[in-house]
Amino acid sequence: MAEKEKQAQQEAKEEEVKVTEASEDCETAEAKSTSEENKTEEKAKKSKKESKKKKDPRDEKIAELEDKVKRQMAEFDNFRKRTDKEKSAMYDMGVKDVIDKLLPVIDNFERGLVGIEEDTKDPIAQGMQMIYKQFSGMLDAVGVKEIPSLGQTFNPDLHNAVMHVDDDNCGEQEIVEVLQKGYTYHEGVVRHSMVKVAN
Repeated sequence: MAEKEKQAQQEAKEEEVKVTEASEDCETAEAKSTSEENKTEEKAKKSKKESKKKKDPRDEKIAELEDKVKRQMAEFDNFRKRTDKEKSAMYDMGVKDVIDKLLPVIDNFERGLVGIEEDTKDPIAQGMQMIYKQFSGMLDAVGVKEIPSLGQTFNPDLHNAVMHVDDDNCGEQEIVEVLQKGYTYHEGVVRHSMVKVAN
């Protein structure tokens, strides 16, 4: 009986040892897997840091040159736009200057044609009418327009009042006579109309 008890106790101890060994093996395996995971994470972090630190100098140079090219292209585009705007402004100034010099010629033609009838047979008068029509057509073609004045309300942006008259038959600030025609070129005034204003 004592032997059976001893044997049972011995088997129980062996069982305990096996269980303990098994649990130790599990803990060791877990510890190994955890340490391996930690090592792989550390390696990944190190490789990221190294890749950041060891950026290829050629890539940096390429990025720098690309930035430089983009800036120069934008600068050239701005220069081109500014040059186009300046050319356009210079052209308009030149055209206005030429038109301003031609307007007295038109005025003289109009004064000369005042007493001549439309259906005259006089060749000199006919020649003057034809030249006047050609001048008027040319001005119209380049965008020169006569400022409408007679019967209009006085506008200081378009008209130059040189005379004033009191007339009950006319409205307030109404233009009753045009002394010299005014002209615009592309909505800009080349010459103001010289007018007589009522009231």
